[in-house]
Amino acid sequence: MMSSIWFWFAIILLLVALRDIFFQKSHSITHNFPVVGHIRYWLERIGPEIRQYIVANNREELPFNRQERSWIYASSKKENNLQGFGTDQDFNSPGYIFIKNAMMGFNPPENHISKKNSSYLPAAKIIGAYHHRRKPFRPYSIVNISGMSFGSLSAKAVESLNIGAKYAGCYHNTGEGSLSPYHQMGADIVLNIGTAYFGVRELDGRFSMEKLMDKVNQNPNLKAIELKLSQGAKPGKGGMLPAAKINQEIADIRHIPMGKDAISPAFHSEFSNVPEMVDFIERMAESTGLPVGIKSAIGKLDQWEELASFMKKTNKGPDFITVDGGEGGTGAAPHAFADHVSMPFTFAFAKIYQIFQRHDLADKIFFIASGKLGFPEKALMAFAMGADSINIAREAMMSIGCIQAQKCHTNHCPTGIATSNKWLQAGIDITLKSERFYMYHQTLVKEIGEISHACGYEHPCQMTMDDIELSMGDNNRTMVLSKALGYFKTPVEYHGLENLAKCNLLGGENARNRLSL
Repeated sequence: MMSSIWFWFAIILLLVALRDIFFQKSHSITHNFPVVGHIRYWLERIGPEIRQYIVANNREELPFNRQERSWIYASSKKENNLQGFGTDQDFNSPGYIFIKNAMMGFNPPENHISKKNSSYLPAAKIIGAYHHRRKPFRPYSIVNISGMSFGSLSAKAVESLNIGAKYAGCYHNTGEGSLSPYHQMGADIVLNIGTAYFGVRELDGRFSMEKLMDKVNQNPNLKAIELKLSQGAKPGKGGMLPAAKINQEIADIRHIPMGKDAISPAFHSEFSNVPEMVDFIERMAESTGLPVGIKSAIGKLDQWEELASFMKKTNKGPDFITVDGGEGGTGAAPHAFADHVSMPFTFAFAKIYQIFQRHDLADKIFFIASGKLGFPEKALMAFAMGADSINIAREAMMSIGCIQAQKCHTNHCPTGIATSNKWLQAGIDITLKSERFYMYHQTLVKEIGEISHACGYEHPCQMTMDDIELSMGDNNRTMVLSKALGYFKTPVEYHGLENLAKCNLLGGENARNRLSL
């Protein structure tokens, strides 16, 4: 029996060798080294996994190192996420974040809300209040799910995140793939509208206000609209969902034909300059009553200056601005776009915030920060810079099982999160994964709150630019954020957590019920 197995194994190897030498012309390595050459391509294919678990050290790998991933995994599973025997970080590395704790911080009294729910931290500002929208919205949580489309993510992944968001009280941004049934499990929703107007378009690609109104009227959990100008992964490039990932359900949701790649153009067809964009925003806000904002990666600043000036003059424009860092996100992109186009979050946010600050608009616009901020220290730096909330994407994916295999664009995601393959999706237990996102979110918000207390504040919106120092990487020298970035954050009007809890504009009905406010 054993000799028979070896005989057939040898026959298979012989056939592979003959095919490599005489019939394939694509790879010189396998021609010159038949059979053995395949090992090289196999090792190349699993290279990311080998580097993750064998080669790279805890703090080395990008975009998220092992220590960061381990913290998310442990937090989402209710496991020990603590660190013993001191830090293994290099305090002298340029850009290292130091958060300045107070001698005696904020000590919540026994009847404080944080004693009842340590992860209760709503946004301090109301979206849409300045422009008097009919349905202003205060996010129940300072941490929310960034735009990730159904189609790019699997149905089970989207549903898991939405149910987890319902438990956490945070909102769930649909991504530009439009509102799917899997986004409608009870969480608050922000509808993302991209350049292809998926879900709110005619079949020829033209925007349809009638279809937008239908979505708003049929979905009471839809709280705001985000007009996507660009994203950190590929600003000015547009996007593409491969035909292989498009099934009939995705086609129906996006209002696109089957059998063709779903192309998101690089730019919008409804407007081509700042006044036209503001007019488009105002038409959507007037028709729906919802706050409308914009999302963009940041490069040149002249049109942002024009937008701020136009808003100051006309009292019209976006209710919120989502600044997306050039570190990239869940979208796949050509390497030059991913690596070199648009500024990383810290520089991008600082430049945009200062523009609107100079026009006396920083306290009137709701600023959302996005770009690898799903960790307490990075989130707190964003709040110190002027952010009112943060959006998380890849961190949310990791909380439900993503292993950073970097196969999102191939339809072969091994965890079933970024694929339409039914077999791979079968590995996702929605009940378990939604709980894991909820636990990660709860841990993240709780630690943001605890560090805020250590700094002497009740809420992270009270963080200032002088509460953060950055290492300059030069002879142990550090510099406060205000000096490093060249501005002071405009103070946020804040009257205490108890006052926010009584506000009747809070979202997140399920989380509100759990808190029994």
